[in-house]
Amino acid sequence: MDVVETADRALVARASANDATVLRAPTRPSSSAPGLIPVTAVPAEAWRALSVRAIEPNGYYLPEWALAVNATAPGRTGASALCAWSDPSRASRLIGLLPVVSLRRAYKIPLPALVSGHPYGTLCTPPIDRDAAEEAAIGLIEGARRAGARALILREVALDGAAVQAMTDVQRREGLRPRLLQSHQRACLDATRDADELLQEALGAKKLKELRRQRNRLAEHGAVSFEVARSRREVAVALEAFLALEASGWKGQRGTALMQNDGDLAFIRRAALALADTGQCEIVALRAGDTPVASGIVLRHQSRAFFFKLGVDERFAKSSPGVQLTLDLTRHLCSDSTIASADSTASPDHPMINPIWRGRFTIGDVLLPLRRHDPVVPLIHAALVARLAALDLARRGVRAMRALRKRA
Repeated sequence: MDVVETADRALVARASANDATVLRAPTRPSSSAPGLIPVTAVPAEAWRALSVRAIEPNGYYLPEWALAVNATAPGRTGASALCAWSDPSRASRLIGLLPVVSLRRAYKIPLPALVSGHPYGTLCTPPIDRDAAEEAAIGLIEGARRAGARALILREVALDGAAVQAMTDVQRREGLRPRLLQSHQRACLDATRDADELLQEALGAKKLKELRRQRNRLAEHGAVSFEVARSRREVAVALEAFLALEASGWKGQRGTALMQNDGDLAFIRRAALALADTGQCEIVALRAGDTPVASGIVLRHQSRAFFFKLGVDERFAKSSPGVQLTLDLTRHLCSDSTIASADSTASPDHPMINPIWRGRFTIGDVLLPLRRHDPVVPLIHAALVARLAALDLARRGVRAMRALRKRA
């Protein structure tokens, strides 16, 4: 039995049977709109229109992406959705949307809460209408109440963003106190700047000189070129090259490459092609002659780009193909007047992207209680804190084991 399971059992024993295991309808529903619907039941056109009006960009909650994840990605299918409408009685204009799953499904904690549905990319900031942000936040929170949840957990959201601000402002006006569960910073790019100046500041003359030397070494295998696939046909071809590169490296060795799972493969093929049709997916590649040595998938939403995944040919590791591709991607994005920023969507302290993209986003998990003085909320909070502590302990153990193997 692990630490989290032990904590869960203790918490469940202290909670009432009605509250600990199921979501029930609250005693006073606030409107006739349903609390939860299947994410597949959200009208696609209304969702697309909302993404245009969203107060904050998130390429991973675009309908083409999220529905592809929901259809086949293992562990991420069958999500529900909280929806906020400008007129809840007749489902007029969609002004807020949040894919969700139960706390039991997300974290194996059998307490009555809802958690942001994971869209594969590491960002779950909900699309909220910029012209009706407070109304949308109220609608999402009320929807969670009608579903019987006692708390709503926003995981991996931009803590300084307008969407989270709208939801926490509504909470505070209701006398509720949002709780920060965890936070970290990750790399982002200020694409409004001159790329060469930015790279000079980030890496310095000595490192850039070394990277030019490595690029010259790469050119011994053929002329080095940077390519961007945009159309559906181009993306279809470039995606297969990306998938092969990703599977050829360490992800393939660990069994986590996209093409190694049929569900993941179906998801990325469907999502990439659908977003190529709307101009919101590019696949970038670095070639040495005819050989692709690095490739990455980039999503676009409003004025922000999202660097989803990177694959490299590790036979060219001495030439740093992933870094070389990122340098070209930086220049590509900085030269695009429609892009103001790029989210690396990488892990904290990522060794490759952090030294290059020196901007930082603050990402975290927030617990929103849904009733004042609710005794169940502290139980939910304690269970989540115990889970995070267990995960941190496990990560330290993995790092220690890898360090020992390197020494051996």
